Amino acid sequence: MDKRIKVGVIGATGMVGQNYLKLLANHPWFEVVYLAASPQSAGKKYAEAVAGRWHMNTDLPEKYRDIVVEDASNVAKAAGKCSVVFSAVEMDKKAILALEEEYAAKGFAVVSNNSAHRSTEDVPLMIPEINYSHFDVIPQQRQKRGWKQGLLVVKPNCSIQSYMLPIYALIKAGYPIDKMIVSTLQAVSGAGYPGPASIDMIDNVLPSLASEEDKSEVEPSKILGRVEGGKIVSDKSIKISAHCNRVPVSDGHIACVSLQFAGKKPSLDEIIGVWRNFTSQPQELKLPTAPVPPIIYRDEPDRPQPRTDRDAGNGMAVTVGRLRPCNVFDIRFIGLHHNTNRGAAGGAILTAELLVAKGYIK
Repeated sequence: MDKRIKVGVIGATGMVGQNYLKLLANHPWFEVVYLAASPQSAGKKYAEAVAGRWHMNTDLPEKYRDIVVEDASNVAKAAGKCSVVFSAVEMDKKAILALEEEYAAKGFAVVSNNSAHRSTEDVPLMIPEINYSHFDVIPQQRQKRGWKQGLLVVKPNCSIQSYMLPIYALIKAGYPIDKMIVSTLQAVSGAGYPGPASIDMIDNVLPSLASEEDKSEVEPSKILGRVEGGKIVSDKSIKISAHCNRVPVSDGHIACVSLQFAGKKPSLDEIIGVWRNFTSQPQELKLPTAPVPPIIYRDEPDRPQPRTDRDAGNGMAVTVGRLRPCNVFDIRFIGLHHNTNRGAAGGAILTAELLVAKGYIK
């Protein structure tokens, strides 16, 4: 790409917004030129706005230090500065719904990390390797809302990323799934900063993530659905029961999964072969942040682990292990991903790259 696309980050001072900036600092396609956040940060240089609360494990990139932060709710300020907006604003759901649509109505391609539009029927809920065909709804999305160039897509909840790629690979290979029980062990970074109080997490597990369980049971059906009549119709053929727990790990969500197949049951060797050979459009198009391979299978009996496997594929791959027969269903396995990269900012960046490759972002 000869000329980088100018992008903005709204909600740029929060944890997810900071991770966007970290991951985009040397991106070959995108150049961050616009930052926006709450009115309390507006008018300050970015370095001043995050002084004492830059939480990334690398220094604040020099290129962002002197960018003046704007008020995210003032959409007009972004006009003419960028064409893509990564949304990580922290507001109530109704405010996010309205604000993201306002940016799209003004011609911006909005790629959101927020949950507000995940159930909106004409908004793709994207895991790029799985439901890239859901971009087909964008022309109807624009027509219905009177948008000429704007669009809106969102990424799913981070808790489902550890197992959606492995189960989709099996479905694509001709092994449909009937039932699934999943128990997630979710890192504290998934709760944002400062996260749960240390006195709650040290020597403890919090089994109280009811909203995460709801998302884990509902969102996969939309991701596996189809575009029909200008909307995304969910595929509810898989019955899912989820248990979600917060554990004292900094980064890296684990999922312990038991599956029952709906038809032909593959052997364990066939399953491993499916995972190791899986590839999809992001890899075929050689998108900058697409992991190669997207699924990594580990043979060791004690893998995957957060500390050893969360950064696989630059934090974008899903690592799978401990595949074995299940005494109740057909098989069981463990999946792991980096929840703030693949599960948050990185997944949204990969989605934006795919939008560029498919011609939706010029």
